[in-house]
Amino acid sequence: MSDVSAQPTPEIQPADACSLAKFTTLCLGGAAARIETATSSGEIVQKVREAQARDEPVLILAGGSNVVIGDEGFPGTVVLVRSRGLRVVAEDPETVTVRVEAGEPWDELVAATLANGWSGLECLSGIPGSTGATPIQNVGAYGQEVAETITGVQVYDRHTGELGRIAAADCGFAYRSSIFKYSDRWAVLSVDFRLARSPLSGPVRYAELARSLGVEVGQRVPLADARATVLRLRAGKGMVLDPSDPDTRSVGSFFTNPVLDQAAYQLFRARAAEFGEPPAWPGTGDVVKISAAWLIDKAGFAKGHPGPAGVAISTKHTLALTNRSGTARTADLVTLARRIRDGVHERFGVTLHPEPVLINCTV
Repeated sequence: MSDVSAQPTPEIQPADACSLAKFTTLCLGGAAARIETATSSGEIVQKVREAQARDEPVLILAGGSNVVIGDEGFPGTVVLVRSRGLRVVAEDPETVTVRVEAGEPWDELVAATLANGWSGLECLSGIPGSTGATPIQNVGAYGQEVAETITGVQVYDRHTGELGRIAAADCGFAYRSSIFKYSDRWAVLSVDFRLARSPLSGPVRYAELARSLGVEVGQRVPLADARATVLRLRAGKGMVLDPSDPDTRSVGSFFTNPVLDQAAYQLFRARAAEFGEPPAWPGTGDVVKISAAWLIDKAGFAKGHPGPAGVAISTKHTLALTNRSGTARTADLVTLARRIRDGVHERFGVTLHPEPVLINCTV
């Protein structure tokens, strides 16, 4: 499995056959057969090659903010990505291109780009995880996606044993997806981002963010204002990691927003008629994106809805499933996820799909 979104925790000293729960924001996951730490791109390649030579499966993990690991753990080598750093690799009067190591904490990168007066990542503030994970998921929030600024991804091809660079046009970027997401072929080593030299954000596209900023959709705002407002909005939804807040013991949004063709959308509207017009957004081509949070709530799963053994829907955001007790098992979280998925399908005929990467577990 390729790199997954994660929050680096370098203070933890891994040991063989230890629980993976301490490396995930859900605090869930069984033991790994072996855990190795890589502090550079070269070490990532080395550790993967060594595991392949032992004929062991490999999981590349930077800390676990977008991964659900089963109670059985992982029967192979887990490579913890701890590479750090960024450098300018190209620039002109209007833009700058930075190459960022896979293990660089994402929000620290966002803060650094704003401090340098570089625009393009400001609405992605507060997202936990590593930079190398962002192209895998095509991370997005509040109207921005990393696909808009990524120009290329440096990778190790585990099938050919070669190093290479995949241009953005060949990354297969789609809504919360890419060629990397469900493939074990590539290990992400670093990512190139082209950013604008500007003290202002890109045009604000997300209505909630625009309202909070007191501007119209399409207007630009100072970078610092955009970041501060996004951080406040995310914190209010339990989407900024806080050890004192059990609502943040999650993977953020557990389900993606469904994308329906016109026929499916009209059927859905008919089944949802009693609730009025459901929130929806036109997508590329003849498709419509609908709100997973709305579906979950209207199907009877409100904020705080409990599941077994102390798992629950977040009290702040319907899309987040949490290990509130801190003592649950992955099986308990999966049980709650299945109940929600099945309840939404029964009520509206729409199937929800998990957003995080699932390791040795299924929903």
